[in-house]
Amino acid sequence: MGIAEIIEFLEQQGGLLTLQPQPGDGSPEIAWGDTFFYYAPDGVVPRSQPFATIVTKDYPDDRRSRLDRPGAFRLNIFAGSDEFRTRLGHDPKEEPPHAIDPSGTDVLFPHPVYGPLGWMAIVEPGPRTDQLARELLRTAYGLARRRYDRRATSG
Repeated sequence: MGIAEIIEFLEQQGGLLTLQPQPGDGSPEIAWGDTFFYYAPDGVVPRSQPFATIVTKDYPDDRRSRLDRPGAFRLNIFAGSDEFRTRLGHDPKEEPPHAIDPSGTDVLFPHPVYGPLGWMAIVEPGPRTDQLARELLRTAYGLARRRYDRRATSG
């Protein structure tokens, strides 16, 4: 499951705002080349965090996935704490019960920085995690949509 396939899959859901920072668009240089997904049917970037991201490089505080390898990227998904516990077998705020290599490919793991907040990640989703990634993205999209709808009705 490559980057273009992930983007296409999510854009089929409707109401999606996909941001891909580029040079000259006012975004910070560190974000160039990455992709951020929001549920925003009005096309306005919400105040909330994206529900999923694709990062294509190491960040200063996040180098453990070794995204400096050619073609490497990481899909990051916020599908909620319940889904986190179901898929990873522990609470987001707890240490994983076993050692995790956040540079391993095609494996679901707690996000190296935002895992305690319930974020999960997959470096280079492949045959083992393709269907899982789609399920988690659908869940994350649904949560983002419900948050948006609640905010829209509460004023």
